[in-house]
Amino acid sequence: MESSSLSFFSTLKRPLSTGSNINNFKPKGALVEVSACSYQKFLHFALDETKRRTHLLPSPLQENFNSMMAMDGKAKLQMVSFQAPKIRLLRNLSIEASEGMQILDFAVFPEQEFDLPIFCANFFTTPTTNIIVLDLNPLHDVINRRDYKEKYYKSLMPLGLKYAELLPWGGKLTSESLRFFSPIVIWTKFTSSQYKHGVLYSAFMDYYKAWLELMEQAAEERDTSQIICNREAQHRYLTWRAEKDPGHRILKKLIGESLSKDLVRSFLFNGVDELGTKTFLDYFPEYCCENGTINDKRSIIGKSFESRPWDTSGEFIGSLPSLNEERGLS
Repeated sequence: MESSSLSFFSTLKRPLSTGSNINNFKPKGALVEVSACSYQKFLHFALDETKRRTHLLPSPLQENFNSMMAMDGKAKLQMVSFQAPKIRLLRNLSIEASEGMQILDFAVFPEQEFDLPIFCANFFTTPTTNIIVLDLNPLHDVINRRDYKEKYYKSLMPLGLKYAELLPWGGKLTSESLRFFSPIVIWTKFTSSQYKHGVLYSAFMDYYKAWLELMEQAAEERDTSQIICNREAQHRYLTWRAEKDPGHRILKKLIGESLSKDLVRSFLFNGVDELGTKTFLDYFPEYCCENGTINDKRSIIGKSFESRPWDTSGEFIGSLPSLNEERGLS
């Protein structure tokens, strides 16, 4: 959310067709040592590890979203997408731009019958700078719903604390974004180095294996009301990301407003037009301008967190504005 929302998978030379077999999908040069700031091995690990745990099939989205060149011809966008019995969509957008800029947006969205967190890896890298978000984004509120927090995050706190020390808090994070993060979120910035990228790769592997273990253990929900609740929670998340994700600015510069909007709504946050009918302002009325349009600011509350607002046990120690304060009514 606070990071950019994209990436580069340099070895995927041709798009996968909808008939591709995941067992035959191996990126070229997968055994070749990559540089510290290449995200090729991140995606390769994720796909390889996922197919060990479940049966991956290419998503129908792959037919329309596979690769494209930026308008200036200097950046290439690569997309892959899959689905599985408990996974509604596993997708990745990779970008390599000029002057060594690489961006990764890898996410896994569960089927609505499961209240699993959403796996989220958003990495923005230049030869000198890295802006990183890695998390198991909660489907439901972890600040007020202790049952959900304990169900998925209590056992993961040691993992989160390990990497919170190795990859320290990256500075101000808005209250709005915080609502979509978990107590184990990695939000960090660092100067590029082989060591730091090694730590990040280790964190990515550990977090993704943790998510896959949760997926394997997850039982299918039978209660219709809970399934509806899960669907709306995922739709709310997608609606926020589709409207406010900062990576959209980069996409607009690369491929133009029309194509970027389609990529965002139909691929990156697929489901925003299918899982529900509520609009952004239905979920977030505090962003409504007097003329009925959406306030384009990233944050209207004005409250941000300069340090990690959770203690070592995962208890929230910050304070979020009340609903009235969010709407400017206090």
